Amino acid sequence: QVSLVKIMLKRVSSRVSHLKLSVNHSIRCQSGGTQQVPPKLNEINSNLLRIEQTKTPKTKSPYNQLQFGKEFSDHLLEIDWSNDYGWHDPLVKPYGAFEMDPAASCLHYALEAFEGMKAYIDDNDRIRLFRPEMNMQRLNSSCESLFFPSFDGDEFLQCIHELLKVDRSWIPNQYGYSLYLRPTIISTYPFIGVAAAQNVKLYCICSPVGPYYPEGFKPVSLLASDKYVRAWPGGVGNKKLGSNYGPTIKPQHEAAKLGYSQIMWLFPDNKTGEDYVSEVGTMNQFFLWKNKSGEEELITAPLDGTILPGVTRDSVLTLCKDWNRFKVTERPFTMNEVIEAVEEGRMIESFGAGTAAIVSPVNKIGFKGKDYDIPLDKNDPHATAGPLATELFNTILDIQYGKKEYKNWSIIVPEK
Repeated sequence: QVSLVKIMLKRVSSRVSHLKLSVNHSIRCQSGGTQQVPPKLNEINSNLLRIEQTKTPKTKSPYNQLQFGKEFSDHLLEIDWSNDYGWHDPLVKPYGAFEMDPAASCLHYALEAFEGMKAYIDDNDRIRLFRPEMNMQRLNSSCESLFFPSFDGDEFLQCIHELLKVDRSWIPNQYGYSLYLRPTIISTYPFIGVAAAQNVKLYCICSPVGPYYPEGFKPVSLLASDKYVRAWPGGVGNKKLGSNYGPTIKPQHEAAKLGYSQIMWLFPDNKTGEDYVSEVGTMNQFFLWKNKSGEEELITAPLDGTILPGVTRDSVLTLCKDWNRFKVTERPFTMNEVIEAVEEGRMIESFGAGTAAIVSPVNKIGFKGKDYDIPLDKNDPHATAGPLATELFNTILDIQYGKKEYKNWSIIVPEK
């Protein structure tokens, strides 16, 4: 009873603060003269979160039958925003369809963005998240590009914590398994016209997933495409917008028809005729080679506005810089440099990096009708991944599950 009273007092205190803000809004809006200032809208307040428990829990699939993105937990988190109030009270409610106006501008002008992150259960039965603050920062960056309202990342994260506690039983408790989280923001503004959204919905759904490679690494082949361009200078290739992903489906199918697993995106420089390497599929791309100076070097494209600032990308770069075994470089590099490294025997290994797989080893790249073999492990002809890709995968996985502490990357969700 004492605990319940404390919770109620906390909610009353938060509600009073919100009412004060609303009063201030009215005073500011009603005051005349040239000194009028725009109203300060309400921020997300996790203390005002309400929970509506489902009355019809779903049946969970066995772990070995989980398929990525096909099964969803019992609840979702929802927070609405309006331009005359700000962020409304957060709500955890039973998973279900949204009621949306057919004129909602997300359906017409792709006004939406999303994130991808995971929750884990460690050996002590605690819920963990991996570098979640980076996802909050990136989603806010995407919001800025859509002219959406920003939000308090810490408060939204606290709401996600509550969602995870409600759906705790949906978080797989085996190593390699996790609960995939999809924070999403969409315009619900019912208006046919290219204009700023006056209504927005921020929400998060959850999906239990198994290991990306349940039977061990499976190296992928890439088609280096000079036909399609994923992102360009001055665009939004560095944001996680839905509009960046839909147009990649057709090129991916074309690559699959030619026998390749993924497409490697190139950016053509019309002045020099060079094709610059950007990303692979939906992942950041890395090459480990010996450069022309004889140095062992890990290279990836820089964050120049066309490259997504991946959480796994940053983790790979940070770990490798800390290990200090080879040169780590972020700079523009061309497909011709990749080909030269292969043909001159300087290529060591290559992999993509992203949330779903952590790392994805590459064993072949096709370019302009010719295939180039990428080594995996020169010392082991039966290897399915290179030594660096394997070490990065195991290290990051151990950090995610709390088996290895590193820079406070793995956050424990408080449950008391």
